[in-house]
Amino acid sequence: MASAIIHLAVASEMNKLLNKDYKSIMFGAIAPDIWKQVGEPSKVPSHFKDSEDTDVPNLDKFLYKYKDMLKDDFVLGYYIHLLTDYYWFKYFIPSVFNEKRSLLTKLDGTKLYLTEDELGDLIYNDYTNINVEIIDEYGLSLDLFYEDVPKFKDIISEIPMDKLDVLRDKMGIIIENSTYDKEYIFDIESINSFVEMCITGIKDNLESLGITTM
Repeated sequence: MASAIIHLAVASEMNKLLNKDYKSIMFGAIAPDIWKQVGEPSKVPSHFKDSEDTDVPNLDKFLYKYKDMLKDDFVLGYYIHLLTDYYWFKYFIPSVFNEKRSLLTKLDGTKLYLTEDELGDLIYNDYTNINVEIIDEYGLSLDLFYEDVPKFKDIISEIPMDKLDVLRDKMGIIIENSTYDKEYIFDIESINSFVEMCITGIKDNLESLGITTM
C-alpha cells in the first residue's frame, strides 16, 4: 500500500479542491490502516478487498455501503484512501516492478530479485527515507497528530472508531523516525507523478458521484 505520508499528501492536495474539514479528511485518509495497529489479522475488511489474494480495493463494495455517507468529511477521507491504494496497486506498482513483482530496479540501475517479504521490507525502508521530502514538498501540517483526536461520527463499521488515538500515536512515531537517507526505489519525482495521477483520477471519480471540486 502507499505509505501513510503519501496518503496524507494525496488527501491534502485533494482537500485544496474540496475545501472540507482538514482534520476529518486527514484522519479519514489514514484510518483504514488502523487494522495493523490494533492487532487485526487482515486488512481485507478495512480496505474492502475481495480476498487476501488481491491488493486492490473493491471500490464498488465501499460505495454500496457508504455512498450516501460521503457527505461526512471523515468518510470522504476514508474513500480517498481507498482510491489512492487503487491507483497505487493498479498502476503505480506495476510500473516499478515486473509482472511477478520479484524483479526490482533500484534508482542506481541495480536489479534485485526479491521474495515478497524482502520486497515489503525494502519498500517500507524506502518510505522512511523519502517521508521528510514528501512532508516538505506538500507542506503537510501534521500538528493534528500531536493533539487530541476529534470526535468523529461512528459510521465506518469496518474499523474500531474508538481506537483512532492509537493511529494518531503511530503517526507521531512515523514522523519522528522519518529521515533523509539514500533512496532505493522511489524519488520525489516519481511520488509527485503518482500524486498527480491520484488527484486527476480522484477528482473525476468524486465528480461522477456528484461531489463538487474546485
